[in-house]
Amino acid sequence: MNAERVGVIGLGNVLMGDDAFGGWVVQTLLAGYEFPEGVVVEDLGTPGLDLTPYITDREALVLVDTVRSDAAPGTLRLYRRDEILRHPPQARVSPHDPGVQEALLTAEFAGRGPRELLLVGAVPETTAMAVRLSPALRGAVPMAVAEVLRELERLGRPAAPRSAPRPPHIWWENGRDGAEDTRT
Repeated sequence: MNAERVGVIGLGNVLMGDDAFGGWVVQTLLAGYEFPEGVVVEDLGTPGLDLTPYITDREALVLVDTVRSDAAPGTLRLYRRDEILRHPPQARVSPHDPGVQEALLTAEFAGRGPRELLLVGAVPETTAMAVRLSPALRGAVPMAVAEVLRELERLGRPAAPRSAPRPPHIWWENGRDGAEDTRT
């Protein structure tokens, strides 16, 4: 596998409660682990079809986002590329819909889609306007981190624990300057 072609991407709107799950997982990974050269870990927010350049020409991709499911909030769902593409894309009804299927289909059509793809999804409790994860999604963050690390290991690109881990930089919950929010 080309060392320059593995991506871990968090998706979601940090202003929409549990939709910030992808960003939380990415920030937790960056705070606690070091990644080998060529493994890119980033929070893209809500890129829509602008996601396409981030998935094009990747050998492998791990996406982290919230997903619709009849399961309890905080439940993780894992989907591979074929499962994501099995159904036709749904209409994007809001600007924070990520457009994963559309971006993947665009890359696939050009013959430049990822060979390996895993979507680590969590069932949200709420996606109402808020800058905090619900307790159910906060509790799912460590499980999602473990799934991402397991996938990187499977791909032969394992992450290493930081010798001095730091708290995740959850800037959207901590105020504009990154300082801890002391309001009650």
